[in-house]
Amino acid sequence: MDGRVVLITGAAGGIGRAAAERFHAQGETLVLTDLDAEGLAKVAADLGGAHAIVGDVTRVADCERIVRETVERHGRLDVLVNCAGVWVEGPTAEATEEEFDRTMAVNLKGTFFMCRYAIPHLERTEGCIVNLSSDAGLVGTAETAIYCASKGGVSLLTRSLALELAPKLVRVNAVCPNDVDTPMLAGQARDYGGGDPEGYLRALLAKYPQRERARFIRPEEVAALIAYLASPEAAPITGACIPIDFGSTAGY
Repeated sequence: MDGRVVLITGAAGGIGRAAAERFHAQGETLVLTDLDAEGLAKVAADLGGAHAIVGDVTRVADCERIVRETVERHGRLDVLVNCAGVWVEGPTAEATEEEFDRTMAVNLKGTFFMCRYAIPHLERTEGCIVNLSSDAGLVGTAETAIYCASKGGVSLLTRSLALELAPKLVRVNAVCPNDVDTPMLAGQARDYGGGDPEGYLRALLAKYPQRERARFIRPEEVAALIAYLASPEAAPITGACIPIDFGSTAGY
């Protein structure tokens, strides 16, 4: 894996940062991008001055620029990790166009166009893509129609691209986590907890098969799966959407 260049979107967030730390520990060359300039700068500095590009994946021109600047600076691209994402929930009858457009733009459009511009470079290196989907991209849950639609799109995008790019030996996979202990989950509890964020979190854990022993997934656990899927050991794996969810999508 010497000399690989890894591009991670959403790198200032919990899973994005954990993935960056994992690849950094493996000695990869990192390019990190996020809309949060301050948070991105901190992650890049903490990881020894990793190359940081501030960008908005909902803007197609930014997706093209991020990939172009990566290749111009480092000469290649081996791994694309799409971690940028947002959450929304609530009754569908109360959903707004703004909520729909923002969620689709970040979760699905951004993932699509990052892939679109990365593909020619990944074909040259026989590289790979790891997308961040969700358990909600595998099964439906109540009052999360917009989010489920966006992540379901990511899951099927992953499978479609895997088949399209297999003849070029470019692999495409997705990780599908349940609730991960990140700032995004804390914000979710704050925004949708009805003034009781701790109660909101307890209600999430109550649905887990582990019952009273349930806990949230750690970002580094998701990062470990991402890193594995990007590794040579995972060469036979493509088109997979792998749940990391304590069994919550296994069945009733």
